[in-house]
Amino acid sequence: MLPSISVITPSYNQGQFIRQTIESVLSQEYPRLEYIVVDGLSTDNTLAIAKSYGNRLTLVAERDRGQTDAINKGLRLAIGDIVCWLNSDDYFLPGTLMAVGQFFANHPNALWLTGDCQIVNESGQVIQEPVRQYKRLLRSLVPAVYMGVTNTICQPATFWRRSVHEQLGYLDESLRYTMDYDWWLRLLTCQPPAVSRQLFTAFRIHQASKGGSEFEKQFAEDYETLLRHYKSPMVRALHRWHNQAIVEVYKRIK
Repeated sequence: MLPSISVITPSYNQGQFIRQTIESVLSQEYPRLEYIVVDGLSTDNTLAIAKSYGNRLTLVAERDRGQTDAINKGLRLAIGDIVCWLNSDDYFLPGTLMAVGQFFANHPNALWLTGDCQIVNESGQVIQEPVRQYKRLLRSLVPAVYMGVTNTICQPATFWRRSVHEQLGYLDESLRYTMDYDWWLRLLTCQPPAVSRQLFTAFRIHQASKGGSEFEKQFAEDYETLLRHYKSPMVRALHRWHNQAIVEVYKRIK
């Protein structure tokens, strides 16, 4: 039997993109889907778009303390066997939820699954393909490498069993950029992820996104997150060196 899946979308003033996000979830036609949109009282047309879907989704519209708080609200409301979050400027590719549901149905002991994702720009054109291929290559190595040296997990292409929150709690709301990396490292203490080579999602980078405009701050917080979980001086040095190299690359391609 296919597990139920809950998808959480945190949103704030993403009227330009959120319709595509919502459509990408609902068009999956997954038979046991719960979709929760948590909006921080957007001042653009985001709420009007979300409300237009009626009871096809659950809309929570209230002030929050930022993206991580919004995600946690959705995760606490969720009742699906499998959970994930999909930001309001990203979108699923066709067939994603069915592939995810079938994986967990066939692997009852698997705790979490991560797949591949395209990187796209504001208009949905594929960009930074070498970056995607590089991370894909790293994910073929052991978790200590691809989780310690750098965060190669694609956040919108990652799914886990909701039951793990009873053991690990929820996302760390003190983190603005790397709540996902911290969560992966906490999940890793329970079990390495199952890695799929299938493209699950499109991850959008645009001028207003944190990954597009604040990447240097993001990598700084990324390193601080690593320090919480890895004591090895070698891993810490390699991670810091890798971050510095990636920042220089991003300065040239953005």
